[in-house]
Amino acid sequence: MSYPDTYKYTKEHEWVHIEGNQATVGITDHAQNELGDIVFVDLPLPGTSVTKGQTFGSVESVKAVSDIYAPVSGEVAEANELLSKNPEKLNEDPHGNGWLIKVKLASSPKELDELMSAADYQKYVGAE
Repeated sequence: MSYPDTYKYTKEHEWVHIEGNQATVGITDHAQNELGDIVFVDLPLPGTSVTKGQTFGSVESVKAVSDIYAPVSGEVAEANELLSKNPEKLNEDPHGNGWLIKVKLASSPKELDELMSAADYQKYVGAE
């Protein structure tokens, strides 16, 4: 799997794509592959505040339930409704239609500087 160069990544296997003052957040292909078949996704409602490094939801697979951590701080603008009816979309397209939430950024660019580039993330998962 190639990881989009325009995204930033966390050690907890989330990705974030910034467009203006909005961030789209999801889990990486590596994460969905490790989880296996995803059967349920628990996401926050719009208007919910999220804080970088804190849990904002969970993903349940046939193997386990895993927490999802916010890679940035802000307010949830949108949750991916598609996943409530079709959680398997997270397995099929984790870096596209399987996005989790969109966040109106409340933070400085410093939070983004602490995240990994695609190349760094690929090295990180290769070392796991």
